[in-house]
This record gives sequence, C-alpha cells and structure tokens, in this order.
Amino acid sequence: MTTYACIELRDLKLQTQIGTYAPGAIIPKQHLLDLTLWIDQKLVLISKDVMENVFDYDPLIIEINKLAGDGHYETQERLISRITQACIKYPEIKSLEIGLRKLPVHAGSGSLGIRLSLDEIALSKLRISGELPH
Repeated sequence: MTTYACIELRDLKLQTQIGTYAPGAIIPKQHLLDLTLWIDQKLVLISKDVMENVFDYDPLIIEINKLAGDGHYETQERLISRITQACIKYPEIKSLEIGLRKLPVHAGSGSLGIRLSLDEIALSKLRISGELPH
C-alpha cells in the first residue's frame, strides 16, 4: 500500500482579473484559491528538521501568484489550467486538487467556483504529454 501525505493551501487571495461583466453586473471582489498537493509521506515524516527533507512549496506559491497577475483571464478554468501546468513541473506532487472561487456572487453574498482533481494516473498523463486537452 502506498501512503501519501498532503500539503494544503486554503483561501489564498489572488490578485487577478477574471471575467468580463456587463454594466450593472456584480463584479467579484475576491478570488480565493484552495490547493491540495498529495506528496510522498517521506517528505512529511522526517527524522531531521531540515528543508532538504521536505517539499519546498514556496517557489510554487510564487509562481501561482505570478500566473494570477499575468493579465486578464476570461475564465477561472484557464487560470486553474495554468496552475495545474505549474504543478506538474514538480515530480514530488503525486496528485492534486485545485479549487478557485469568486465572491460575492449575488447581493453581497455567496461564492461560485470550480474544482479540479487529478489522481496519480491523470497527472502522469499530463506530464508525459505536456499538453492540456483541447
């Protein structure tokens, strides 16, 4: 049996512009990212407290923030796709789940988002092909 551990990032406020809105439409004030990265448990169960023994997620967070501020996105899906492409560069990541939501949605409340889960097989296929579908 393979055992995995995960790194969880929740409610990261992205400085991004997503969507095109008609006059009078509710424009989201925030875009929040949730990211769960499944990694080998040996990168969490460590005998020595040194960075070389763990997955350094800081470079990935920096890249995600750069992608978010990279320009205008028409859809949340495109930003999620680009974040996925950033994640596949790290062989330590075995599978992942990404959620991106915007708020408010109506009358100053609610959130609306998308979520993508990729298991080990799906992530491996993306690494091999290097391309996203269509």
